[in-house]
Amino acid sequence: MDPETVNIPKKEYDELKDKLLRLGAEFENYKKRAKREKEELIKYAGEVFILEFLHIIDNFERAFQAADKTQDFKILHKGVEMILKEVEDFLNDNGVKKMKVLGQQFDPHRHEAIENAASDDKPENIIIEELQPGYELNGKVIRPARVKVSIKGGKHGENNRD
Repeated sequence: MDPETVNIPKKEYDELKDKLLRLGAEFENYKKRAKREKEELIKYAGEVFILEFLHIIDNFERAFQAADKTQDFKILHKGVEMILKEVEDFLNDNGVKKMKVLGQQFDPHRHEAIENAASDDKPENIIIEELQPGYELNGKVIRPARVKVSIKGGKHGENNRD
């Protein structure tokens, strides 16, 4: 397009063209900067998480050192118990929740059936044992629970592997 086609003075046309080119360049620079910032954010997003977790590792080391000095299993047990509670609190504070599954209806989106067991006193497809806990992150299943599920039929107490 040229100034005659749009019916404006050449000077004004050149100024508008210059502004448009500068705006385009600024936008490209913005996109590059936003991409760099996003990459940096992704690269270091776990930093806060890792720093908090390093604190938990420090506590493990202190528990083992205390147990080594005293050769007392009770001290080690108590230390590990306290650290496990600290880990659970840390996960909860960061949106990670352990799923409660015992007695619930089996759901293949939330549970992984590892074993079936015949049961006369439980309805079919009810979780009767948790073999490995499942976890959710802000409501999304990030690891399904591994479970034993009731089935009908067979002799009472008979176990069947999948």
